[in-house]
Amino acid sequence: MSTPKRRHARPRGAAALRWALALALGASAGACKRDLRDANEQALLWPEGAPGARGNLEHDRPRLYYFLPPREKANGTAVIVASGGSYGHHGGIPVEGIGTAKWLAEQGITAILLRYRVHGPRRYGGMDFLADGKRAVRTVRSRADELGIDPERIGIMGFSAGGHLASHVSIRCAHDEGQPDAVDPVERESCRIGFAVMIYPVITLSEPYAHARSRRNMLGGTLPVTEELRRQLSTETQVTEDTAPGFLVHSTLDRKVPYQNSVMYHEALKAHGVPTELMVVTDGGHGVGLARDPERMPQMSQWPTRALAWMRGLGMLPPASERP
Repeated sequence: MSTPKRRHARPRGAAALRWALALALGASAGACKRDLRDANEQALLWPEGAPGARGNLEHDRPRLYYFLPPREKANGTAVIVASGGSYGHHGGIPVEGIGTAKWLAEQGITAILLRYRVHGPRRYGGMDFLADGKRAVRTVRSRADELGIDPERIGIMGFSAGGHLASHVSIRCAHDEGQPDAVDPVERESCRIGFAVMIYPVITLSEPYAHARSRRNMLGGTLPVTEELRRQLSTETQVTEDTAPGFLVHSTLDRKVPYQNSVMYHEALKAHGVPTELMVVTDGGHGVGLARDPERMPQMSQWPTRALAWMRGLGMLPPASERP
């Protein structure tokens, strides 16, 4: 007599949500790897190993992926793209990362997708993420001649947690001119940026507008969690007159990161006389990337065009009449 096969019960409730997320992230990771092959080149961010690395597996080794514009369209501007994922995963890379990098290259902008470290089992935290962001800017600036870019026209475009990273670099690198005596030539470069574009960014760690998962991952590293660390990572409290200009986009329908995050950072920039523009829209939501659905998102879908116009107004892109 044959033994009946045992059927595995499908997970329910919170377990079902975790199961569905794992399946989605697995499928996303496969698609992501395929799409990353479209990059013109890729390189480890820290060839000799990242500072504070707690292993030598792929998630301990952040990377840069270069999406280069056609030579005849290149305009000399470079943008580092940081996708979202609550600082806990890279689920935003396919839509927010690769899609945006390809779009930027179509505009004549040299796009560099940053796959920064995330919290994960190694327990990386907020200062590790910042180190990767700073290193990305230094690396791009060190290759300015080779890439044909103006070292004073390097910016960051960040989504969700990547938007927090963009704001953090905007602040922390304002007076960072590199280490002139460093053995590593990349570390001799400044990590200053000329501008930051932040799409539905995580900004604050304070209630009632904090994004709990991003905050948990930022504070989940090996550093002691102190009020000073919380304050340093709440970027709306850290803005100065030297912070990089910022363009922000957020939807009032965002159910993950409250739109007040963008409002707080925009108001902080304004208070310090820093050029800034804020788009608060009433359609779209979170995780929409370039929002390429004007019928469903007539307002949100305008942000890429508005961001380019803002960058042009700052002098970070050539005037429309001078475009190649």
